Amino acid sequence: MKRIPIALTTTALLLPLSACGGTAAAGGDGSTVTVTIGYQSKTINTVTAGTLLRSLGYFEKDLNALHDGHTYKVEWQDFATGAPITAQMTAGKIDIGSMGDFPLLINAARGQQLGRPTRLVSVTGYNLRGGLNTIVTAPGSKLTSLTDLKGKKVSTSIGSAADGTLVRALQRAGIDPDKGIEKLNQQPAVGASALSAGSVDALSQFVAWPGLLAYQGKAKALYDGAQLNLPTFHGVTAREDFAKKRPAVLEAFLKAQAEATDYLNAHPVDAAEKVAKATGLPAEVVYLYNGAHGIATFDPAVKPHLVSALKQDVSILKSAKLTGDIDVDSFVDDQYVKKALGTTYTKDLAASPPPAASEVWEKGASQTRGFASPKELLAYVAEHQNGIRAAYVPDATTGTLWFADKAVWVADGAQLLPFVAPATAQAYVSAHPGSRTVSYADALGRAS
Repeated sequence: MKRIPIALTTTALLLPLSACGGTAAAGGDGSTVTVTIGYQSKTINTVTAGTLLRSLGYFEKDLNALHDGHTYKVEWQDFATGAPITAQMTAGKIDIGSMGDFPLLINAARGQQLGRPTRLVSVTGYNLRGGLNTIVTAPGSKLTSLTDLKGKKVSTSIGSAADGTLVRALQRAGIDPDKGIEKLNQQPAVGASALSAGSVDALSQFVAWPGLLAYQGKAKALYDGAQLNLPTFHGVTAREDFAKKRPAVLEAFLKAQAEATDYLNAHPVDAAEKVAKATGLPAEVVYLYNGAHGIATFDPAVKPHLVSALKQDVSILKSAKLTGDIDVDSFVDDQYVKKALGTTYTKDLAASPPPAASEVWEKGASQTRGFASPKELLAYVAEHQNGIRAAYVPDATTGTLWFADKAVWVADGAQLLPFVAPATAQAYVSAHPGSRTVSYADALGRAS
């Protein structure tokens, strides 16, 4: 059968679309189907359903392979957060979108409320302990623990997973998240600027903002979201009417997502460079989250423990009066990704995140160099400082990857142990007499 070409177009943010979900495109012959994808280029744990997928062209390729008599036109729309994607989906203007777990729940609630139901059809990036969200402070801040936030101004994006982390972390610290702090509801970029200007004391945000600000020297970690030990993830949502009308198209998207996932896992450095080029983010920051041992793990399977975590998130949104009850079980629908992946799906469902590891990314290298321990990494960095692009080490308690030069280091006898946040480092020191925190320079010297 003759291959049918695809016309690929891009549209400006929020421009009205000529067609979605299978109607003829303006000026077309009636056989052109426009598929509109909403994604968040800078929310880099969605790249396998957004930025990376778009750059690789896999979705267009798989649509072209359908040979169903249609010409497909893909429109990619880039957003800063999940909320506008949900607004466009419930208006019937976006067919498939990707966002974090809390926005996914709002997506489910709004879709049901407005009679435009949506379904969670796959997962992109996840962290089983919650390490995708971090609370940071200014580099010179004297705040060292969550209890220090009492009475302080904290910026976050209400309704986001980062806000969920903030609420839960404060509750565990014995602070009322509604009355114990002054919470400012701000977009990530606005909150980052507020932190730099000193108009807020801390910022709770999702990937990639904490890592970016730390890398730039504009922030330091106060709280590692993985301390909650609760899964957090990003996923793909589709309009139910679109899925039913165009199941083969949705399956093609999910097949393409799986192919992009395979590419990311097989070529993590190159994938980081591609995402960096498309987003303007430093590749070193992208790799922190999406690398071979990054904070995020990627596979499309809708794992039961992620669904369980989603159910636990509902209470946070309800308490903030952002949603009512949400039927998570009816929202989750993995039939399309099961069909798209076939026997691979069962393997993905059982897959576990790779173990945490220390890595060095050297200048000009197409792959990273791994080390058996953070101390061995430090010894190598000490001898090759001018040739190092970035060095990564996993938190000794949570396993969350962090930049070696931004970590809090503890010397315990011959051991050199990294931590994302000062509180976790101090907890270790308190439990291990004779250990103490040391500077990064001191740690390098001890290692060499």
